[in-house]
Amino acid sequence: MQKKADLPTKICPVCGRPFSWRKKWARHWESVIYCSERCRRNRHRAVR
Repeated sequence: MQKKADLPTKICPVCGRPFSWRKKWARHWESVIYCSERCRRNRHRAVR
């Protein structure tokens, strides 16, 4: 079992916050870009 601190993280391009790996993303973690459904819907407002 891994500790939460040891899980991989990414930075959301919309809100700029880091988000951690989730079990539901296990099969496609490489293709996960946004931290939430809200950020995915607002992707045109990405932080530059």
